[in-house]
Amino acid sequence: MSTAKRIVRPDVQALSAYPVSDATGLVKLDVMESPYRLPDWLAKEVGEVVANLALNRYPVPTALKLRALIRDVMKVPAGCEVLLGNGSDECIQYITASVAKPGAVVMAPGPSFVMFQMQAQFYNLKFVGVPLNPDFSLDADLFLAAMAEHQPALVWIAYPNNPTGNAFAVADIERIIQAAPGLVVIDEAYQPFAGGSFMDKLNDYDNLVVMRTVSKIGMAGVRLGYVAGKPEWISEFDKTRSPFNINVMTEAVAIKLLENKKVLDEQAAIILAEREKLAAELAKLPALTLYPSAANFLLARVKGEKGAGTKVFDRMKAAGVLVKNFSGGHPMLDNCLRLTVGSPEENRAMLAALKVALS
Repeated sequence: MSTAKRIVRPDVQALSAYPVSDATGLVKLDVMESPYRLPDWLAKEVGEVVANLALNRYPVPTALKLRALIRDVMKVPAGCEVLLGNGSDECIQYITASVAKPGAVVMAPGPSFVMFQMQAQFYNLKFVGVPLNPDFSLDADLFLAAMAEHQPALVWIAYPNNPTGNAFAVADIERIIQAAPGLVVIDEAYQPFAGGSFMDKLNDYDNLVVMRTVSKIGMAGVRLGYVAGKPEWISEFDKTRSPFNINVMTEAVAIKLLENKKVLDEQAAIILAEREKLAAELAKLPALTLYPSAANFLLARVKGEKGAGTKVFDRMKAAGVLVKNFSGGHPMLDNCLRLTVGSPEENRAMLAALKVALS
């Protein structure tokens, strides 16, 4: 037996690394990125900012200017604070670490973002996934009963939910917040496309924080997430955060782009309009079951026997279009494909490849 096999935890050895597909040469519609690059004038300004950075120095660990800008442009309520992460993945990590008492329980609807469960496992916490309804709506009564039984220290609610795309009823989420015995984190990664937010409710509850990312509005390569909440939560999370976790290039580029957020908002509006056009076209395909979306992607189930979704995925990839295949993952997602909303040209290419793959 190798030293690694002898030393590494057996449950970690049984895991697979988070899969990221190689999209070289493909129309890339698998990971909910914005299809739009920066306008030339803004890209030039970003380049000038980066060129003047002192790369020989560590970043300012508090990122005061960036945090203040986020509080302003993202309308964080007065009295609340912001903590940054290297993408929202790191935010999930340090939040989970902060509640990782022996025997603690982490809970989320299922299916939802896989990193909620993975980080719970990394910290030896029990994870309880509460099944969604067959149409992927939230069964609030079932969730409340599960909370009463398991008394979770941490509850994750993605709003809208990934990978299903739907936004759960606000009243149901508020019932969960009110009844939760511990912390509730609302993951608003897709908020720019959702038309709603819990940000303005942070001062209404003492067990609520909101997590977001700027990845979906054209900054996926920057790797920046943030958590907003009352100072008593933020100060505890900060103790489990890695020092210097936001590098100087991320901070400088994010400041420049958020100072010009109107550009990103305009691009998000185009994506939102394209989502509606794409949904209308997908709804015409009798071989698919299309689910409602409040995000920048659409979830569709290929009708047919087990494996039908994978066949369609493989055919689309062979035709040069990469989407996300969920077959073989959560059982409720069998035969499901997640289709990122791209540019008009990308969406046309995806539709064409999908129609051929379904035929």
